[in-house]
Amino acid sequence: MNRILFEPDEIVDGVATVGGVRAEHILGVLHGEVGQPLKTGVIGGLVGTSEIAAVSAPGERPRVSVRVCHDTPAPAPWIDLVLAPPRPRVMKRLLPQLAALGVGRIVLVGARKVEKDFWGATLLKEEIYRPLLVEGLMQCGATVLPELLVRRNFRRFLDEELNMLFPNSDRIVAHPYATPNKPCPAKHPSSAPNTSVPLCLCVNPGTKPRPLLAIGPEGGWTDNEVELLEAHGFRRFSLGPRILRTDTAAIALIAVIGAN
Repeated sequence: MNRILFEPDEIVDGVATVGGVRAEHILGVLHGEVGQPLKTGVIGGLVGTSEIAAVSAPGERPRVSVRVCHDTPAPAPWIDLVLAPPRPRVMKRLLPQLAALGVGRIVLVGARKVEKDFWGATLLKEEIYRPLLVEGLMQCGATVLPELLVRRNFRRFLDEELNMLFPNSDRIVAHPYATPNKPCPAKHPSSAPNTSVPLCLCVNPGTKPRPLLAIGPEGGWTDNEVELLEAHGFRRFSLGPRILRTDTAAIALIAVIGAN
């Protein structure tokens, strides 16, 4: 945890009192003591440097009170994601990383190669996935919680909601079989991956609207699904011919787009 985050209702009269893993981290990893400065923030709000006001005694259940001071905007999300979800255990590992990398909205969509039992996974319950997203925010020092939407009907989502949720977005579909394209003139040819989207067309972090990246299931998008995405304004983007796991591909793709 690089920044301890509090829920808004945990702060009363300028003081937040927490237990559990956050208190354990403050006391056991940061060796927190009364008067010690602490990087903190409020979910959905500002960040700042606060001060430890009280700690539990040795042998007691870990408990820490913090006198908060939040006066600085946190890093804003800069990219959105349409994701055909992988297996629940992979998804559980991926969610904190997506929050840490700056994803603002995650739409889980149905695709032919998504395992049907995924949609019954407990991971889709907010009380399960939300702590994973908060974990990612505390790692990166941001506060804006990604919004997670579930849309099992792929075609209906594209036809009825895509333009409403992501108007004017630069739309990119990850596909390892994209045809090579000329590299961006601003880049050295050897640095440009095999892609059908010039790297210079990807939107940089901090600009609006946010780019929208679509990543397929573990078995990849079908040809029909790619054609549907292209019909709705998505352009193919490839990191090369290697077939990657969903969690590896997502992190690599977001990093490449963010660097250009």
